[in-house]
Amino acid sequence: MVEVITRGERRRSWSADQKRLIVSEAMQPGAMPAEVARRWGIGTGLLYTWRRQLLAGEFGEPPVPVPVFAQVSLAPAAERKAVPPDPTTPSADAVPAMAGRMEITLPGGAVVCVGADVDGSALRRVLAALGST
Repeated sequence: MVEVITRGERRRSWSADQKRLIVSEAMQPGAMPAEVARRWGIGTGLLYTWRRQLLAGEFGEPPVPVPVFAQVSLAPAAERKAVPPDPTTPSADAVPAMAGRMEITLPGGAVVCVGADVDGSALRRVLAALGST
């Protein structure tokens, strides 16, 4: 009896476009990198290596901007600036209290009030639009 041992599957060669596609899929909100890696037949270590390379601009494109977090601080109510009432919006007394309500004061003075049920992608678009003005 002769046992023939052949070499395993050849190493796969991934193009820069394929790497970008896989990494961007793994970076989507709610995506699980381990599942993305399994679906594409790669290890998570390779996926994270490609992610680092993409963020550093090693795929022939400018570096991808790394998401940043906004600094949040809570001031006591007495220290908060009084914002003049806006006649186009209902008064604070007329707005029902919402559980999980947040007020986001932007550097330009705009205030965005959202509830806990706000859609994250919609809020990002609003904040991006207000930040670019």
